[in-house]
Amino acid sequence: MYLFFLAQGLTFTQIAVLEALYNLTTLLGEIPTGYLGDRLGRRNSLLAGTALISATLFAIGLAESFLALAALYVCWSMGYNFRSGSEDAWLYDTLTDDLTGDDFAGVRGRGESVALAVGAGAAVVGGYLGGIDLSYPWFVAAGVTALGVGVLLTVDESESYEESERMGLRETLTLVRDTLSRPNIAPFVVYYYVLYAAVTYLVFVFLQPIFETVVVDAGVARAQVEPLLGWFYAAYSLVGAGLSYYTGAIRERVGLRLWFLALPFVVGGALVGMYLVPLLALPTFLLVRGLSDVTRSFAGQYVNDRIETAGRATVLSAMAMVSGLAVVPFQLASGYVSDLVSPLFALAVAGGALLVGAALLIAWRGPVAADAGSATS
Repeated sequence: MYLFFLAQGLTFTQIAVLEALYNLTTLLGEIPTGYLGDRLGRRNSLLAGTALISATLFAIGLAESFLALAALYVCWSMGYNFRSGSEDAWLYDTLTDDLTGDDFAGVRGRGESVALAVGAGAAVVGGYLGGIDLSYPWFVAAGVTALGVGVLLTVDESESYEESERMGLRETLTLVRDTLSRPNIAPFVVYYYVLYAAVTYLVFVFLQPIFETVVVDAGVARAQVEPLLGWFYAAYSLVGAGLSYYTGAIRERVGLRLWFLALPFVVGGALVGMYLVPLLALPTFLLVRGLSDVTRSFAGQYVNDRIETAGRATVLSAMAMVSGLAVVPFQLASGYVSDLVSPLFALAVAGGALLVGAALLIAWRGPVAADAGSATS
């Protein structure tokens, strides 16, 4: 999609502004939409979000100006606001009905694995469609997303949700505040939802222009960039699918605590290294992709294990809100640095910030509770 934006004449700074608008909308909309998900039902919230996303994707494919894209980015973010929080809350409570919430990370990981495996084929098709016209993938994505509305109509609310008490807005906000201030959650929020999530978000923003630069410098013709990018995204999705499928096994063997303590140093070091050797950007992108969904599932498990059913969607939305706020300065600074120097340099700076920030947080206060290492935590 970033090649599409560049083809519309947007600068890296304008793209960064679009992403900042997206996250500011997330910031303002997460708690209200999470509250609606808790009050009116998680499935209803998912239905509204999916329909809005589908309509927005179609409209982006028709957009021809920065202002139009800016307005649509706000709508796109609102669609995900309705899905954020409600998605994981619905899954966790549904698992609690029949199995155990401890299976959340494993089940979510297998679901992500299937999605990524299917997405690998879609990436190849999208690459060739983009080679014809960069608007076409948006239209197809809108149609496929719309199918989700039909799927959601076939699912029910969980029994745990139906039996839980509905909290008022003031009670919900108090719950969010108390949860975010807990000693076993607050440091983790800063460590993962602020620092790590903000830096890795930039990887997804700059993957396409960096990919184009690296492969063209390696001798690939510019006309082949979009189809080749489709194949790269296929590999990118398959790596993520492979690791996501084994999310439960990884948790049992590695543990959440060790995973989160090592992660920033692996990713931060890779981002700095690819600036020194640009060809390392390709395996680095595959690495970050592979780790992304597993890490998101682990973060969901960690937080879900420490909160109650009542207000669950709102609390999870608050985590996304915190992340959305944190990423805005990273986005604006990276857009400016990319126009001034290059996207590769911007990611190297972000990687350095991740290394230093993670080290300081670990030295100051352990960001991951000691009981997060076992499969039963």
